[in-house]
Amino acid sequence: MGSSSGTRRPRRWRGACGLRRLCLSRCKPITDMGLGCVAVGCPDLREIALNWCLGITDLGVQFLALKCNKLTTLNLSYTMISKDCLPAIMKLPNLEVLSLVGCVGIDDDALASLQNECSKSLQVLDMSNCQNVTDVGVSSVVKAMPNLLELNLSYCCHVTPSMGKCFQMIPKLQTLKLEGCKFMIDGLKYIGISCASLRELSLSKCSGLTDTDLSFVVSRLKSLLKLDITCNRNITDASLAAITSSCPSLISLKMESCNHVSSEGLRMIGKRCSHLEELDITDSDLDDEGLKALSGCSKLSSLKIGICMKISDEGLMHIGKSCPELRDIDLYRSGAISDEGVTQIAQGCPMLESINLSYCTEITDLSLAALSKCAKLNTLEIRGCPSVSSAGLSEISTGCRLLAKLDIKKCFAINDVGMLFLSQFSHSLRQINLSYCSVTDIGLLSLSSICGLQSMTIVHLAGITPNGLMAALMICGGLKKVKLHAAFRSMMPPHMLKVVEARGCIFQWIDKPFQVEQERCDIWKQQSQDVLVPLPSYRII
Repeated sequence: MGSSSGTRRPRRWRGACGLRRLCLSRCKPITDMGLGCVAVGCPDLREIALNWCLGITDLGVQFLALKCNKLTTLNLSYTMISKDCLPAIMKLPNLEVLSLVGCVGIDDDALASLQNECSKSLQVLDMSNCQNVTDVGVSSVVKAMPNLLELNLSYCCHVTPSMGKCFQMIPKLQTLKLEGCKFMIDGLKYIGISCASLRELSLSKCSGLTDTDLSFVVSRLKSLLKLDITCNRNITDASLAAITSSCPSLISLKMESCNHVSSEGLRMIGKRCSHLEELDITDSDLDDEGLKALSGCSKLSSLKIGICMKISDEGLMHIGKSCPELRDIDLYRSGAISDEGVTQIAQGCPMLESINLSYCTEITDLSLAALSKCAKLNTLEIRGCPSVSSAGLSEISTGCRLLAKLDIKKCFAINDVGMLFLSQFSHSLRQINLSYCSVTDIGLLSLSSICGLQSMTIVHLAGITPNGLMAALMICGGLKKVKLHAAFRSMMPPHMLKVVEARGCIFQWIDKPFQVEQERCDIWKQQSQDVLVPLPSYRII
């Protein structure tokens, strides 16, 4: 043991006495004793993450709070803490961010213990998935934390009028997240009355939300910049009319799968909310006229319009001409899109970093050639595009040197040639899915030369043998996650698998039948009968 300033520290922590940030997430073997060593050895800690450290108890947290009183950020999510450690946490004079996600020991009784405590420094509190907390517990929280700027109660409790009223005690609140909550009558109404300073409101996947309530709350929140109403299937054009007229300064609007909003309603977004930077209207009634209206949002950087069956190349032309700052576009399963539309986006949006064209079955190598001119492209998803080939992938490899994520599952015409180009030019590649492609051991081994590759999904590759796969895994030393067909497990030497796992790689074994048919975009939601192909004893097909 060594000592410093009269405090004895374990030798292994003496050199870390100036440590400011420490992440111990999912270190399940750590106990209070280990945490005590950290607390004594690192008194200058500012941020520590202990989420999923199941061996940590109230005692360890209390000692940490005593020794590390400079902490500003503390993550105790999914730990076994209870009310006994809350007073110690509340006494941390500089604590700004506290995460208690999924802490089953935090209930109304625990939060009631805060009645004599007050943290004026705490600004961000995340209590999502604390399912033993009710509106009574929330009231205790806001009394003890008057300066909160951000509060997350997603999947936590029912939103009642009394909860809405208690938010008056945190007048500075700017961000409120209530995803997955059930709204009781007038619950949302009182949020509108109490939270006039809100800049961000998340109501994703809530139940009990009506046009009347939503229209009222947005009429009161004049400073609102971000709104998430994803999967609220009861709202209609009436809500959208209120949102677009009351909140013209919105920069982010997420409303995926709001299926009762019409194409006419969606046009109001482009006409009234010209400051939008992020828009998600996936699985909506959007048509080309709607895209024409959205082209008025010239500051758009993220546009998600997947599963929009009515849009075509004509609509994308308007986006390409008017949204030069676009960085992320999602066209997943928008089946009428072809090379012409993709080319318009590639030419008009030179800052493009991410594009999802999965199951846009009309696109060909011409689309990839156009996208190869987008030098900042780092994410390309072309799953289920049977007309793209290694020729197109070679264009991407040579033109998009920042490519980090690539999904080419069910691109049957992509073979070893494509892999060879990736190995030569795509040195930034971190994640790849090449299931169902025509890649053999040669192509897989060539990918092993990409030293930064961290994640591979290689299910149903007809040309891959156990020996070739094992060789690739041994060479590719940076892998952290590999998805393989379960049939390979018995074909590979157990001791070699252990070597790969010892380097920090996690295997996920997938037992799925070989599916040879492509799903049409207009019937993708219907579960089709899988075509089963027997597996030979020596390889996966």
